Amino acid sequence: MPDKHYDFCCRKTSENRGQRIEDREQRTKNRSPKLLLLFCISAAMLAGLTASPLRAQPPLTFLHTRGQDIVDDSDKKVFLRGVGLGNWLLPEGYMWKFGDGGDRPRRIEHIVADLIGPDQAKWFWTEYRSNYITESDIQRIAELGYNSVRPALNSRLFLSETEPPQRVEEGFILLDHLVAWCKAHGVYVILDMHAAPGGQTGQNIDDSANDQPELFQQAKFQERLVELWKQIARRYKEEPTVAGYDLLNEPLPERTGAAKAHKTKLEPLYRRLTRAIREIDSRHMIIVEGADWANDWSVFSKPFDKNLVYQFHYYCWDDPATLKDVQKYLDYRNRFNAPVWVGETGERDDALYWATTEYFEANNIGWSFWPWKKMDTQNTPYSIKPPASWNQVAAYSRNGHKPSPELSREALDQFLRNIRLENCVFFPDVVNSMLRLAPGRIQAENFGHDGAGKSYQVKDPARRSAFYRPSEPVPVSTSKTTGRRQSSQYITLSATEWTAYAITSRTPKSYDVSLRAKAGSASAEIQLTIGEHTRCITLSSKGWSDINIGTFALLQGPNRIKLEVKSGTADLDWLDVNPAKQSQQSAGVEPATRVR
Repeated sequence: MPDKHYDFCCRKTSENRGQRIEDREQRTKNRSPKLLLLFCISAAMLAGLTASPLRAQPPLTFLHTRGQDIVDDSDKKVFLRGVGLGNWLLPEGYMWKFGDGGDRPRRIEHIVADLIGPDQAKWFWTEYRSNYITESDIQRIAELGYNSVRPALNSRLFLSETEPPQRVEEGFILLDHLVAWCKAHGVYVILDMHAAPGGQTGQNIDDSANDQPELFQQAKFQERLVELWKQIARRYKEEPTVAGYDLLNEPLPERTGAAKAHKTKLEPLYRRLTRAIREIDSRHMIIVEGADWANDWSVFSKPFDKNLVYQFHYYCWDDPATLKDVQKYLDYRNRFNAPVWVGETGERDDALYWATTEYFEANNIGWSFWPWKKMDTQNTPYSIKPPASWNQVAAYSRNGHKPSPELSREALDQFLRNIRLENCVFFPDVVNSMLRLAPGRIQAENFGHDGAGKSYQVKDPARRSAFYRPSEPVPVSTSKTTGRRQSSQYITLSATEWTAYAITSRTPKSYDVSLRAKAGSASAEIQLTIGEHTRCITLSSKGWSDINIGTFALLQGPNRIKLEVKSGTADLDWLDVNPAKQSQQSAGVEPATRVR
């Protein structure tokens, strides 16, 4: 390996998920004493589940399907809202700010070993896996209101790539810890085979060795996958905290030719895996994803198990943003009479998070947000602060100059500290957008999904919006005001037209409500209603204005907000709902003030 430059001779895959996300975000030998100390700490963690006591929660029960719903043992419906634990057991280069030379686990491991030596690299990875996800993460996930996690598994942590393959205990021990923490905090676990033996996609996300979906090319890899799922089933067959087995993540992309060549093999493999699991475990749900990033369900014939969940992934990377129609999945759901679940969504902004999760829930679709945390971002619940010299380490993954061992050790040492939850940066607006909680910003185009007369009323129901929600009649236009919280769309309403929104308050509380709007005619009168309280404002300016409407008392739970244009035409951008500066809960609403 050259001293100054790193050359992996790797093929550029600019269309992979990491590159797409990175492009979007750019637009908006000596064992280090510290590393050795941290290894000792991690070894202690591996010896026991946790140093802190696990707090008892009401016991979780096994989940199973009942028609199109997921229910518990008491037949009560369970709606899975969760987060994906990416970058933990399967590091992804884009979450490290790495380039193609470090776009997948084996390449990241190669870089780390080259920078600090194989011995220190071994300690680094032990510490990394012990600290990236801890009980603190699971406790926080539960506190925020999520009820499930989807850890991305790399088969190499459970089954070696040697001939013959050997069982690897490290992965099982880490997974045992996760399940114990989730059990203690009332959080379900969906086991996601993100990187199968040989690779199911031939892309960076499955840790492919040769950029080929070798799982479908060599029989030995399918044998290994069958054996791995059998080992997992034996270990967790009596554990209700495990909600289900997600057999393969995002198999066989279309654009590489993998789907065309192999997708007829996908359902037979799912059937084979399910038979092997059912010989051991008859209770856990089996979760299957379509071909082409989970979204091509033409590979499915009919349900082959009585406890089967179908999964698709939902990312809105279009610009201007568009809420992609989910009707085809609803049609499959009706045909199969089985639950549908979104295993991944996210990687965009608050406006889309609000819209997509509300859209899913209006259609009885559970979801898991991807991911819980990553480096130097503002669009996940938590962000990892990059170490001071991280740019030099990251540059090496792009064929840049090789940093010194001293700099590399210091950067990686700081990285190990930064990945712990208590050292990460929290973005409450991201969580509130996903869960539609106050305080929050409601984009005007994110009215409800209950149809005419409930979520909106317009004069021309046959009209269709040109942007964002093309199947609905409320006109959405684009603007130049963009950012993490501010979308590039707004709606236009004329007299007697209205839209309705829902926002949830965790407690009874007063909130200041403001509106960004402008008159589309000489003047416009707008009426805002929350519960039984109404405010009216008059717009006479055609420029955008941020209007303080007043203070409203929100009830605990969901609250309905209605925006109606009483006269004229108005362009509406967003509503802000923030904690009241002066609480007047008994009054319900502040005195009205007309805005001109």
